[in-house]
Amino acid sequence: MSCLLMRESPLIIALNKEKTLYDGFITVLEKDFRIRISLPPDHQMKRAKLHCCWQMKRLLHGYQHIVKQRLQHSTTLMAFILELRTVLEVALKSQPGCQSFSPPQYYSQLITEMEILGWDKLLFIDAEFRTLQLKAEDSAGRQHAITVKLKSKYPAEAPEFSADLPIPLVITWTSQSTLANVHSQFLLNVEALSDFWSVLDEIDEKTWVLEPEKPTKADSTRRIAIGNNVSIKVQIDPRHPKMLPECCLLGAEHVVTPLRNKLNANMHLWNPDCTVLQNMKDVLEIEFPSPTTHEKSSFSVECGICYSYRLESAIPDQVCNDPRCGQPFHQVCLYEWLRGLPTSRQSFNIVFGECPYCSKPITVKMVTGNA
Repeated sequence: MSCLLMRESPLIIALNKEKTLYDGFITVLEKDFRIRISLPPDHQMKRAKLHCCWQMKRLLHGYQHIVKQRLQHSTTLMAFILELRTVLEVALKSQPGCQSFSPPQYYSQLITEMEILGWDKLLFIDAEFRTLQLKAEDSAGRQHAITVKLKSKYPAEAPEFSADLPIPLVITWTSQSTLANVHSQFLLNVEALSDFWSVLDEIDEKTWVLEPEKPTKADSTRRIAIGNNVSIKVQIDPRHPKMLPECCLLGAEHVVTPLRNKLNANMHLWNPDCTVLQNMKDVLEIEFPSPTTHEKSSFSVECGICYSYRLESAIPDQVCNDPRCGQPFHQVCLYEWLRGLPTSRQSFNIVFGECPYCSKPITVKMVTGNA
């Protein structure tokens, strides 16, 4: 055992001939800790005693029971030291601000690759030189960013990639790949989505978009105002952006029904050679309100219960079907209101009750998560 101990932990030596007292240093993650281990005459580890420096005591705070357990169950001193080294490594890595530095060639490789790619492409790099953000501009002048998380064995080990895209990012990696290769592949990904973003850019520019409030490049849906308390939610297919999108008309039934009938009757008029917005105008036989003709406040009607327009991320999308009322409500507000009335009733996931404003019949779907 002494030879094995010398080979695995050369800084720990026996202080007596009986080899019942050992002293020295244990090295973990390039840090040295002073230890002393006293063994009974029969060398049984269960009756051994461990003494250590104050730095190691502080590090093992919260791990004492694990160390005692390892001491009780280890068959040899060498086995215990290996167990102790594992516990110390876990404790060190769990410390706030613990950094494991890569070899010098990692940093020189990274700097060389950035010089080839161009430092102007670098948006961000963290203090550990592990996470980078690279920027790219597509043919339409849109700005994009890809996040690259490098591994300790870079470039032999593939990094992790992420970007604000509506479809999965596809980057192939080999041990010979570089950041320049990643940047080129990322540009191919965004160029393939150019038509998709052009469709959404036109919608964002020429209509009043109610949701999302601040769309990202990954958002493929838009809720577009048609009139007071009437809107259409469209979902554009990123791979076939000029085709007829999924549509959902929202609003009072007496207003939505004629629009839905037109949509169903005129679907055959959809022309892939025209823009999506123009096709929607032709199919629905309407003109969408635009920033040049209407104020957005015309469509931002407050909820009739909480008197706010935006409740977290939701806007009032439940509307009284009575043409003389047409008051909008947040789904959660209307659901809680109706649930508190003794005259309301529930069938499956639909609650039936009276409009808080005009007392006419109104329904709302049960809010997910509520009883």
